[in-house]
Amino acid sequence: MRLATWNVNSIRARVDRVVDWLERSDTDVLAMQEIKCKPEQFPREAFEAAGYELAIHGLNQWNGVAIASRVGLTDVETSFPEQPGFAKTGDPVVEARALGATAGGVRVWSLYVPNGRGLADPHYTYKLDFLARLREAAATWADTPTALVGDFNVAPLATDIWSEEDSEAVTHVTPEARAAFHAFEDAGYAELSRRFIPAERTYTFWDYKALRFPKGEGMRIDFVYASAPLAERATGATIVRDERKGKGASDHVPVVVELADA
Repeated sequence: MRLATWNVNSIRARVDRVVDWLERSDTDVLAMQEIKCKPEQFPREAFEAAGYELAIHGLNQWNGVAIASRVGLTDVETSFPEQPGFAKTGDPVVEARALGATAGGVRVWSLYVPNGRGLADPHYTYKLDFLARLREAAATWADTPTALVGDFNVAPLATDIWSEEDSEAVTHVTPEARAAFHAFEDAGYAELSRRFIPAERTYTFWDYKALRFPKGEGMRIDFVYASAPLAERATGATIVRDERKGKGASDHVPVVVELADA
């Protein structure tokens, strides 16, 4: 199985690029984040014409996650157990940031971890709580083939960001955020892209502003965590840097892993 994750940053704006890449790359399952639409607004037809079925979770024009699969989709869930909600005022709302489905015998979770916004912002506490609750849930799935994939909004190593002084990424590099990211290893998971692509300054995201991409000023924040039964099937990984090029590109690129048959 070829499994990929991609923060597409608005699927309606990029459907042609995403479906074209799916077909060119021969990808079996794609987890998408930041689709920025409700299910009824998702451009299904292009995916279905290419042979993919869809699971979609979106509540408004923000956030949103989806999974496209040509190897089946069953047992769809739109949140993980005890997933926290967020609201600066009023009752917390469980946002569209997690979507689970079984595809080709693998339990895939498409995840869009909260950004955090600022160290004094309640969104940062929300981010840490989201990661902690996800880790607790993931520990209960560790004995089955499970993939936790998506935009984690954490740069785990100093070499995963062009500058740790980047004012836009203060919540991505704190000891607390990095510890929350690495805690998945203690829960029995292995991060597959790092296993095959350990190189320093290998990024998955470049902001649109200030010519970040041509300057090489990016971050590595998109990852694939796999439970032990799934990690042992991994044979390779790719970060598709070229998808950041050209007109209409997302600010993230796909991360792809290759999995041998069970």
